[in-house]
Amino acid sequence: MFVLVEMTDTVRIPPWQFERKLNESIAEELNKKLANKVVYNVGLCICLYDITKLEDSYIFPGDGASHTKVHFRYVVFHPFLDEILIGQIKSCSPDGVHVSIGFFDDIVIPPESLQQPAKFDEAEQVWVWEYETEEGAHDLYMDIGEEIRFRVVDETFVDTSPTGPSSAEPSTSNATEEVQKKEAPYTLVGSISEPGLGLLSWWTNS
Repeated sequence: MFVLVEMTDTVRIPPWQFERKLNESIAEELNKKLANKVVYNVGLCICLYDITKLEDSYIFPGDGASHTKVHFRYVVFHPFLDEILIGQIKSCSPDGVHVSIGFFDDIVIPPESLQQPAKFDEAEQVWVWEYETEEGAHDLYMDIGEEIRFRVVDETFVDTSPTGPSSAEPSTSNATEEVQKKEAPYTLVGSISEPGLGLLSWWTNS
């Protein structure tokens, strides 16, 4: 679920922080810049693990701050494909079941990846597994707040960095920008279409 990623960055330390230890100032600046941010094709940054190398610091003309090239390792949330995770159902919609694991909410389980046969209850706004028994079908509701075990089957990164003006018409450009703003930079796609996956209560209650 969590991996160590080697990174390199140039950190700017303002002059009023020169009285502090360089490592402490750099660690604080790196966490300000990266913590809780999604790095494209890397994952969700959590916190600094350690600094592996500091290169020479430079002060450029017109800027009293120091600039130091830093090699460091960062703790990143980036589950591998087929990893099993446990989260909570945040909401349900015709697009699938939306899951949260506390610090990360952009997880969706699409309808085709649910236990089958499944249906969406419009009145309750929840998905239902129509579990077949000898006595007939038994509806198992995927209620909001329930703990759910799922397998990571896919991931999507969206480049949300600012882009320059395009040659398209203003109305088209504005519409594109609105869509980009709504898209999550990092989304996990899950599946519960196997025995043992789904709501924990399905498999723990006798």
